Amino acid sequence: MHLPCAQFPTMPFKVFNSTENGIELLNLQEDGTLVSIVPKHGAMLHKFSITTASGKHNVIDNYSSLEALEKELPMSFKSSKLSPFACRIPEGKYIYEGEVFEMTNKFIDGSAIHGLLYNKNFSVVNEFTDDLQASVLLKYNYKEEDDGYPFSYRCEIRYTLLPDNLLQLETTIINLDDLPIPIADGWHPYFKLGGKVNDWLFQFNAGAMVEFDDRLIPTGHMLEYNHFNQPTLIKELFLDNCFLLNDDDTYAACTIKNPQNGLQVSFYPEATYPFLQVYTPPHRESIAIENLSAAPDAFNNKMGLLMLPARHTHTFTVHYQLSCE
Repeated sequence: MHLPCAQFPTMPFKVFNSTENGIELLNLQEDGTLVSIVPKHGAMLHKFSITTASGKHNVIDNYSSLEALEKELPMSFKSSKLSPFACRIPEGKYIYEGEVFEMTNKFIDGSAIHGLLYNKNFSVVNEFTDDLQASVLLKYNYKEEDDGYPFSYRCEIRYTLLPDNLLQLETTIINLDDLPIPIADGWHPYFKLGGKVNDWLFQFNAGAMVEFDDRLIPTGHMLEYNHFNQPTLIKELFLDNCFLLNDDDTYAACTIKNPQNGLQVSFYPEATYPFLQVYTPPHRESIAIENLSAAPDAFNNKMGLLMLPARHTHTFTVHYQLSCE
């Protein structure tokens, strides 16, 4: 049975600060549509919600409190910005200009995982509102903070809430170093639509899947894959895979929908995010959908790796649209 999804009339866009269960939030709002960001913890996305006749619906699987965030973030990385690399680098090692580098910040399995900015304190550079948007710009200057990544760069993240529950996430990387630097970028949000993922419809426009070994590291081979090219129930399927999206921006590259309540999230990545990583956690109450600029372990396999020239910039953009049908 569908819940009533009629939304209330829109009101002006605004930006404001708040605190929820100890977590300091920076918020973008247009009446019943709310986006909440946590600048002090990697500028992560904490909420993306709409208000309908049946109540408020936040589709981001977030942390319940500051205590939970600080305890769980290094293990779950929910909603983290992935920079300057995404997913795993085995043993945290890669070769740059003929020299072996090894990350000091590692996961419990011995790999380096999900970048170096997920727990950094981003500063708020700018806030802007008008009749068509609410936008905030945040930045972090990384300065050779891990021996395995002895470079300097700036990560700027702009969140923009637009009409029709459309959220733009724009990441700009500025190379502050005198050498080219290896860069891969991505996001790591978990989405919840109510109930279990087994009962949700999932669709993404992919032609191939990256083959992994038993450590979730690409083998260098691509496998044909089209199981979710049409909306399909996830059912009991376990996913922890990376897919190469087809180059087609006619429709959403990916959608998830709960047919029971009509909640749907659509993903519109620009060409800068050609890879889609998907993970279904054991509790199956949410799903990680990660837009990536490069495949896992790109520092070694070079699949999508960007070598950003000295003093140059590069921008990565994806849009999320939340609806209730």
